[in-house]
Amino acid sequence: MTTAAHRMFEADEASRALGMELVEAGDGMATVRMKITAAMVNGHEIAHGGYLFLLADTTFACACNSHGPVTVAAGADITFVTSARLGDELTAVAHERTRYGRNGIYDVTVYRDTPGHREVVAEFRGRSRTISPPKDPS
Repeated sequence: MTTAAHRMFEADEASRALGMELVEAGDGMATVRMKITAAMVNGHEIAHGGYLFLLADTTFACACNSHGPVTVAAGADITFVTSARLGDELTAVAHERTRYGRNGIYDVTVYRDTPGHREVVAEFRGRSRTISPPKDPS
């Protein structure tokens, strides 16, 4: 099923250029995957936190836009639980916690996929705001 989130992701050059893959989106949830490449590793030989934030933020955007109206971030926080490394396959899963009026709260967990289990790498909380449709100039 193609949702507004799928259409938004197809137009998201930044996320797709980093190799992100939208696995699923709909009804206030989304799952996105990304592999850590050499270009994403910092001077400590771990994934730069900005890339982890970007993965979580993209997943958040897909979840909050799955309802249809254009929705943007009003704010977000991330907690890095452990480091990601070169070659890690990461999966981010977003779930809507609540929507009220034009606002929403979404939680995203970023996992490292390993044989047999998932290890939490980061926890992200995003606050969304639905943008009002443009006013008709007539």
